[in-house]
Amino acid sequence: MIYLWLKTFHLVFVVAWFAALFYLPRLFVYHAMTEDRMGHDRFVIMERKLFGMMTLSMGLAAGFGIALLIMNPAWLTMGWIHAKLVLVALLLGYHAYCWKLSRVFARRENQRTHTWYRVFNELPVLLLVAIIALAVIKPF
Repeated sequence: MIYLWLKTFHLVFVVAWFAALFYLPRLFVYHAMTEDRMGHDRFVIMERKLFGMMTLSMGLAAGFGIALLIMNPAWLTMGWIHAKLVLVALLLGYHAYCWKLSRVFARRENQRTHTWYRVFNELPVLLLVAIIALAVIKPF
């Protein structure tokens, strides 16, 4: 029974993390198009607060995921979990890069276009599909 609760909370916080990973770069799209100071200041606050919630969700998703691995150490011998963890590591890098971008915006040093951020916004979708497929299908 505890396994199912751990899995439930892992999935809840993964969903929350991805919601923020999808929304923060979308804020970057609009921020890149903003030219007035009040709009800029508003986006800086929104991005900072969202990043905090995103990081909390990521930490809880990781914590519950680690708990699941502790309950199922045999998974660590399977290829699908190794592939999934590599993709999660890439996602952590994306998360960290979002922090860097938010700091660039806060300093008013953004040099990228809203179009670049629109493409950047789609990257976590690819990782999400691959991670879910690995977790459900367990192909290796």
